[in-house]
Amino acid sequence: MLKSLYVEAARKKGSIKEISPDLKSNDMIANSWNELSFDSDDEFSIGAGDGSFNKKKFMGYNFYAVAAESLIYDGELKKIENYDLDLLEHLQYTDELLSYYMSIFELKNAFRAVNEFDVDYYLVDGSLYGDLQNPYPRGIGLSKKVKEEILEESLDELKRRLNEHQKVISSQKLVDNFYKETYVGKKYDYLMFLCSIEKLLVLKDILNNSKNIIAISKNSDNNDIFKSRIPDLAIFDNYTKKEGISNLIYKDVSKSIKQSFPVEDDFFNQLTFTIFYLRLADNKNVLKVELPYKASFKEVVKLVGKIKKFSTGGYPFLLKKTHKDVVISNKNMDELLKIMHIREKSGREMLR
Repeated sequence: MLKSLYVEAARKKGSIKEISPDLKSNDMIANSWNELSFDSDDEFSIGAGDGSFNKKKFMGYNFYAVAAESLIYDGELKKIENYDLDLLEHLQYTDELLSYYMSIFELKNAFRAVNEFDVDYYLVDGSLYGDLQNPYPRGIGLSKKVKEEILEESLDELKRRLNEHQKVISSQKLVDNFYKETYVGKKYDYLMFLCSIEKLLVLKDILNNSKNIIAISKNSDNNDIFKSRIPDLAIFDNYTKKEGISNLIYKDVSKSIKQSFPVEDDFFNQLTFTIFYLRLADNKNVLKVELPYKASFKEVVKLVGKIKKFSTGGYPFLLKKTHKDVVISNKNMDELLKIMHIREKSGREMLR
């Protein structure tokens, strides 16, 4: 099969052309991009965090590991960690559940960085606005009525546990310890829904300190500026080369995300996000940046100077380091399994 693909690749060599953006004129790009140099002499503390998960599938179950790390620099380098590993039944949405675990750990680290370590700025990997666009887990088999019942009986206890235990998945403990017999056969649907609620609650706590939070994405499908079939980030990345910043985009959650939130609806709907694209050094990649508040262009330029101060190669150093530190490779998974003496057939033995 691979040989046939290699032959087809050779046949098509040079014939596949890059998809071009459907713009009325190239002036649109120049008018939306501001070539600027950024710097800052200010003294401040900064933190950043990232997360990772991996799983090993066996015939009877999955073995998983999930971790999140935050690094803080306030004259010296400090670290916050959150992690978990365990066995998990086979589920149609295993990756989504583990993604929730990872996100909750990342957000709890961010909360601790801002509230316990008092960082002036904290860099989040990914899109907070995107988290609000997709607050509900996919594929769970719970009716609206059941979800309302779960919230009624569980929300207060979840909030209490959330405040007391910043180093665990509170939803997981709640289901394991209190609600094993509730909604028989739907334990993991119940867990997934509670995880989505826990994530929103922690996100709300973080956004209470919105001026501290900066979300940075390496990829984005958004096309708010050019309305093209090609994402705005890709257009700026391909058609500009100099250090600079795009025009600002403002998004009101109440106007842009037309759905109610299961918890803290009034809080989330009063938020306004400032979104822009940024290149921190000539010929380096363009990044998408979100601020969970309304900022002026002057404020943004000053803030970008602070981001650049702790960046190397056009990317924030602490984000790069946390990503490298936290990745859980397949080799790591094999090592963890050996340490824990977990051995079971995976089904792949028959192919050897």
